[in-house]
Amino acid sequence: MTKDMQDESEIFRGTTTGSTRLRDARSVRGTPKAGMPAFVLGEELADLADSDPRIVVATADLASANRTNDFRDRHPERFVNFSIAEKNMITAAAGMASTGLVPYVATFASFAAILGAEAIRTDCAYPRMKVRVIGSHSGMSMGFYGSSHHALEDLGMLRCMADLTVVCATDANHLRAILRASVDHPKAMYIRLGRGRDPEVYPSVPQITFGKAARLREGTDLTIITCGSQVRASLDAAEVLAGEGISVRVVDMFTISEIDRDEIKAAVEETGAVLTVEEHNVTGGLGSAVTEVLIDLPRCKFRKHGVPDKYVEVGPPAALYAHYRLNAEGVAEVAREFLSV
Repeated sequence: MTKDMQDESEIFRGTTTGSTRLRDARSVRGTPKAGMPAFVLGEELADLADSDPRIVVATADLASANRTNDFRDRHPERFVNFSIAEKNMITAAAGMASTGLVPYVATFASFAAILGAEAIRTDCAYPRMKVRVIGSHSGMSMGFYGSSHHALEDLGMLRCMADLTVVCATDANHLRAILRASVDHPKAMYIRLGRGRDPEVYPSVPQITFGKAARLREGTDLTIITCGSQVRASLDAAEVLAGEGISVRVVDMFTISEIDRDEIKAAVEETGAVLTVEEHNVTGGLGSAVTEVLIDLPRCKFRKHGVPDKYVEVGPPAALYAHYRLNAEGVAEVAREFLSV
């Protein structure tokens, strides 16, 4: 199925009624270029490369999908298309890093993390090569492409690898911040992106520190710890709940490994209830990482919310987010259930 075919099917065949109600920025093409994480990837890397000759970029036949073609057009001598050879691409990037280059390799998250796991561990993390593996179109954002293209296990697979920093970009400005901070990061990295159409959370490029979460909204009744595509949904859910008298703190835990233990401790001590929200299997991802911290802290109410531990349905992304209660309405509903127990 081509990209155009999928986009069209998401609009017109996503429901039995033919309704376009499910049309949103994550499901269809045609939204403005600005504010789309995947679409700023190549542009930001090209900007960084203007003043840093160490930066090189590679992809595996996905230059258009992940917009690394914007880098290719400006720095063709520092761009490599490996075709469909993801593992070889990652291993070759480790070789480039051993010479002092700073390679960024980008492909779909399912291919980067699942196909490339062994190369990431053995060739990049273990010898501490400064390779930045970028997995775009993560979670179930590929919709109709199905389980082979859904990446709902990548965080669980990679966050347990030593000497690998795992981060999630929330929106376009957040991705720019991550890329800028990544250039001189001393370890190999996995950078998880959405499909490139995630709604805005950060109106400007934020100041970030890997391992330090961003507290985006204060609250006293509950802390939602989230990342990536679910940050906007959680903020919108918090706004809905505020209208019902429920005060919700929202934390963007964008560094999954190494996770911000102090922020989790503050959530426990100051709100007494923690709900994790993620577009990932509930086993192994952000929720599991938070659980590993909570076990050393005083007891508090806790629930993980994400994709059930099974292969997800196939359909329009917006329909999938609604089905698995990973839109604002769904997150608010889960929070109400959690607090009522």
